[in-house]
Amino acid sequence: MLKNWLKIAFINYKKNWLSTFINLFGLTIGLTGFMLILMHWNDEESYEKWNPKKDNIYAFQTQNKAENTYGNNISYPMAERAAKVIPEIKDYVLFNGYGLGFKMTTKNKTFYQQKGMSASESFFNFFPFKLVSGSYKNALKGEKVIALSTNAAINLFGKTNVAGESIKIDDKDFIVTAVYELPKENSQIKPEFVITPFEQMKNDKEQWGNFNYGCFFMLKPGTDLSTLQQKFYNDIFLYRAKKEAHGSGVTPQKYLELYGPTGSLFTPIDQIKLHAKASWFGVGDFKTIMILFALSVLIVILSAINFINLKTAQSSQRAKEIGVRKAIGSKKSNLVLQFLLETFVICFASYLLSLALTELLLPSFNKFFGKEIQMNDWHIYFYSFSMVIMVTLISGLIPATYLSNFKAIETLKGNFARSKHGIWLRNGILTLQLIISSFFIIGGLIVNQQVKYMMNKDLGYNGKQVLLINFSENSKKPWLKYERLKNEIRKIQGVADVSYGEAVPGSGRYSNSNMDFMDKSIFAQHGSMDYNYLQFMDVKLKKGRWLNPNLASDTINNVLVNEAFVNKFGWTDDQAFKNDFRPGFDNKPYHIVGIVKNFNILNPRDAVEPIVFFHYRETDWKRFNVYNIQIKIKPDDIDGTVKRLKTYWQNNVEPGYPFDYYFIDKKFAESFVKYQKQQTLFTILNAMVLIVALLGLFALSSLMIEQKLKDVAIRKTLGASDKTLIFGLTKQFLWITLIAVVISIPISYYLMNEWLKDFAYRIDMPVWPFVLSLFSLLLLTFLVVSIKAFQATKVNMVKYLKYE
Repeated sequence: MLKNWLKIAFINYKKNWLSTFINLFGLTIGLTGFMLILMHWNDEESYEKWNPKKDNIYAFQTQNKAENTYGNNISYPMAERAAKVIPEIKDYVLFNGYGLGFKMTTKNKTFYQQKGMSASESFFNFFPFKLVSGSYKNALKGEKVIALSTNAAINLFGKTNVAGESIKIDDKDFIVTAVYELPKENSQIKPEFVITPFEQMKNDKEQWGNFNYGCFFMLKPGTDLSTLQQKFYNDIFLYRAKKEAHGSGVTPQKYLELYGPTGSLFTPIDQIKLHAKASWFGVGDFKTIMILFALSVLIVILSAINFINLKTAQSSQRAKEIGVRKAIGSKKSNLVLQFLLETFVICFASYLLSLALTELLLPSFNKFFGKEIQMNDWHIYFYSFSMVIMVTLISGLIPATYLSNFKAIETLKGNFARSKHGIWLRNGILTLQLIISSFFIIGGLIVNQQVKYMMNKDLGYNGKQVLLINFSENSKKPWLKYERLKNEIRKIQGVADVSYGEAVPGSGRYSNSNMDFMDKSIFAQHGSMDYNYLQFMDVKLKKGRWLNPNLASDTINNVLVNEAFVNKFGWTDDQAFKNDFRPGFDNKPYHIVGIVKNFNILNPRDAVEPIVFFHYRETDWKRFNVYNIQIKIKPDDIDGTVKRLKTYWQNNVEPGYPFDYYFIDKKFAESFVKYQKQQTLFTILNAMVLIVALLGLFALSSLMIEQKLKDVAIRKTLGASDKTLIFGLTKQFLWITLIAVVISIPISYYLMNEWLKDFAYRIDMPVWPFVLSLFSLLLLTFLVVSIKAFQATKVNMVKYLKYE
């Protein structure tokens, strides 16, 4: 019986070769997209799974409930107290530097080792890397100890068994206490060396308000996170508020409202890559992954719709076959199983083709996302094959049940062609397909428009030809280094100007604190700078004046602020000049002398945050945070100037260190990459959807028009023109397209409006994508259907009328 069913199946595949090809093509494309996005998702979810203690390690995040914002930092005394007074917390580890680089010297070699990390002494209790040499006990206890990865040990010593060896860093001797092997599995935390921030932690031990550290907590198994959050509020946040607010006339609750944090979050370490609200190591884009996954599933659904439509459209061709089989005793269940088998063969063939296509596309996919995914995860095969089974059931069961319900007597009489049940089913499914197609067209146009808007938006500054050079980590008095260098670098051929600024577009560095005025407090970003920095970056002055090197007060308490700062306090511009505020990083009032136009330094999606600009000598500790020098290069010989700067830097400024530089405009442009990739992926998916939908429409219209050839012959005999016949054959499809687009418009509007809400700077919802979707789909439908309709007008009338 099975052999007979397969024979019948292959006869029908060959007879309806176009439908077979379209079903194979659509399902292969859909399953390929599904597998690629699923692999991307699984890869993102796999981070930190290697860690045997992952079930008990949680990343700490703060929350400001009033503004619904999140932070990834904690102060040292808060973490220390939490471990002492909250029973659910077994241990903690702090870290305040990742991606560190130092010039290290051994007896025989000097090497600049990058990708290091500074962490407190419990680090290896949280991250039990495979130990190669030495011991983890007290490995990070003390000031001058260091643990190395096997890579770093080989770079420095040429071997891995180096515990007890000495390394010189910045004229200080460090003892290697342990050598470890980094995991091969995905992890955001893979330091090539680990040192302790001993001096900083010593200074921060009583600084409750210095949120300088990221933190992981080790929790007891079975800890209730909601209970833990409440204890953190009562025993840590309120405790800190009572200490800080004592004697100020402010209640602890009011203190928390003003300065926060007011809440905490604990995210499992193996979820921070995709699901943390904020992370020291950066968070992934789970929302985009879900959108892409949903779109890939939609393509598979479109392919299933094609299958259902084409199978039901072919029903009249198989009606008599079914009637005969029923007449000779075939059961309905046998017919359903036969049609499901025919569907499964197509789906399984598509599955095999999609596996080959996925393997072929994987290198390009990896390059696009910067990954190294391999097809060695059984979950991919399991879920994709489950999708094949689901598509088989959905796209096979509906037409199988529909076909098996034919009445033998009616089909043998040839009355089936006059039934309207099949027409309603096909039209309904075709409408759903065109609704999805319309959504993709509208969505693709809006995504493209939003990305273009962000890329062309005036950012409020000019970073072209501005080169930023980072100082090495060993700069002891970096402000003096900067002041010496700026005069020397100005003499280099091709240099137009030199300056320094802390708040650099695209730098990723971020420092902020509270700014107090009377009973109100806001958070603002720090923008320590040289006098000329804002003019250097072509920032526009809205009102007031620039800082002046000839005025002593401009290095004592005078500052500039941006528009967002003024607006956050609810001041007018004139009020801003009259109201002095107190920043959390100093103990004296600051006076505003100028207001600058907003300019974007974080990314094109987020709103410009309040920033206060002041000279780096104005506050003692900010002098030690001078971390770069910025150089404006003349346009006539950029490459030559960069080479001269590199030679000067490596010979005279930081011998043995890499020349760590980038152009500011290109660095900021990296923040567009994510959205450009979204645009590219949406365009590819849009094209795939349209191809699948139009091929399905062509095949369906071909089958339906073939069923009307006798009507065409009769009407042509009665004198109907080709134009009238073509319009009559396409009219039904045009009406279906019109209805589908009208239905898709509110759905598309809602979904795309939700997507646009993620952007502080967004386009107004345009009308033209909806109009273009309507006319483009009507035109494409007409072109696709009219091809077959035109062929139908050339029908041989004798062939269809000789028996009438």
